[in-house]
Amino acid sequence: MPTAVTAVPPAPSALAREHFAAEFAFETDCWDVHDAVEKGADFVLLDVRSPALFARGHVPGAINLPHGKIVRSKMSEWPEGTIFVTYCAGPHCNGAARGALRLAEMGLPVKIMTGGITGWVDEGFALATG
Repeated sequence: MPTAVTAVPPAPSALAREHFAAEFAFETDCWDVHDAVEKGADFVLLDVRSPALFARGHVPGAINLPHGKIVRSKMSEWPEGTIFVTYCAGPHCNGAARGALRLAEMGLPVKIMTGGITGWVDEGFALATG
């Protein structure tokens, strides 16, 4: 008797390869962001949570821009081709996706940092405050 895991068979390898390769075009993780920030990030990291939550703790080097305030006039502050990475509270929060969608609708290159603040802390990385 198959379990809930095996009742639906895995996708064929070629399809699985396409799917998992595509994820890297949409997402990055806390470890890679941390490493990039330490080396000099080649992207803009956007914390899309509220200013109050940002002040309590955020990823060092992040800019606070709540997803509802992501507008074309604000984004024109960065040169064309700037890559943006959004994050929010964590996997229970869709703010990073909301922010990423707004950026994508403006034609801007964007990824999400999966895990958000929760993932950052789980990796043992320090938060900045203020």
